Amino acid sequence: MAASSTSSSQSDSSPNDLKIIVQSNPSASHLSQLGINSWPKWGCPPGKYTLKFDATETCYLVKGKVKVYPKGSSDHSVEFGAGDLVTIPKGLSCTWDVSVAVDKHYKFDSNSSSS
Repeated sequence: MAASSTSSSQSDSSPNDLKIIVQSNPSASHLSQLGINSWPKWGCPPGKYTLKFDATETCYLVKGKVKVYPKGSSDHSVEFGAGDLVTIPKGLSCTWDVSVAVDKHYKFDSNSSSS
């Protein structure tokens, strides 16, 4: 009888695999469907901010411009700004380099509770 071996060398998602999803200029009907205007607002002046996301966040930037550097990845960045709908994954640690003051609507995914 031959024994089968299973290799588990596939890498599970590590913090470096967490991806920020940017949707530029979503339609007004899509924003309305999401209920963006009922979401809380948050803003910050230009500067650098170190953040860790304990839940998945979806946000819509009303104004501002941001370049995000995921922790441990100095050569990789994601840029987004006013008019962008952005999804930031749970577990991401990053630095926000805000070049234009941010004003955004945001909500945390209620399904991504910390374990």
